[in-house]
Amino acid sequence: MPGKRVYDDGCAAAHALDLVGERWALLVVRELLLGPRRFTDLQEQLRGISPTVLTQRLGDLEEVGVVRREQLPPPVSARVYALTPWGRELEPVLQALGRWGARSPGRPAQAPISTATLLTALKTMNGGKLPGATVALDLGPEGQYTVLLRGQTAEVTSGLSLTAEVTLTGPVGALGAVIFGGQPLDKIIKVAGDRDLAEHFVRAFPLPPSVERS
Repeated sequence: MPGKRVYDDGCAAAHALDLVGERWALLVVRELLLGPRRFTDLQEQLRGISPTVLTQRLGDLEEVGVVRREQLPPPVSARVYALTPWGRELEPVLQALGRWGARSPGRPAQAPISTATLLTALKTMNGGKLPGATVALDLGPEGQYTVLLRGQTAEVTSGLSLTAEVTLTGPVGALGAVIFGGQPLDKIIKVAGDRDLAEHFVRAFPLPPSVERS
C-alpha cells in the first residue's frame, strides 16, 4: 500500500489496523455484509462520505484482499463490490466493536442508521428470549428481510418469508427507534400477524448498560 501510513509494529492487531483502520473502511465492510453493492448504493448508505474517499477506501480494501469487484449478469449488468471470504470474517469483529461501543456514555443515540447497521445490531444484541421465532421486516425501499431467532443467534436473510409469524413494516430509522430507543411500536410501525410476538421481538435486543464516567 504505497503512500499509506503504517504502524510498523509486529503486533497482528497493529497490522489489522494497517489494513482496515482508515476512516470509513470498516463501515464499508459493514454495508457489504448485506451482500454485493454498487458504488452508488454504498454512497447513499454511508452518509457524509465523499465519492473520492469512497473510491479510495474501496481501492484500499480491494488491494489487501478484503473486497473484490464483481459484474452482475444481464439484465442488471452492473459492477458491484463484494466481500471476499476473508473479508466476511470481519463480521464478528464489527459485532464485538458494536457491543463495546454501545456501552459508551457518549454514544450518539439519535444519529441516523443504515439498513446494515440495523440488521447487524439485531445479530449483535439478540438476548436469546425468542428461540425459534421468525419475523419479517418490510423496510420499503431499503429492502425486505427475514429474521430467524435461534437462541442467542439471529439469522438474517433477504426477502419476506412466507412462514414468518409476524411482519413489521416501516422505515429503518423508525424500526431502530422502537427496538433500540424504546419508542412505542404501534405509533410508527405497521404490524401484520402475531402482535404479541411483535411486542416481544422489539424488546428482545437490549443494549448493554453504559459505563460510568470516571
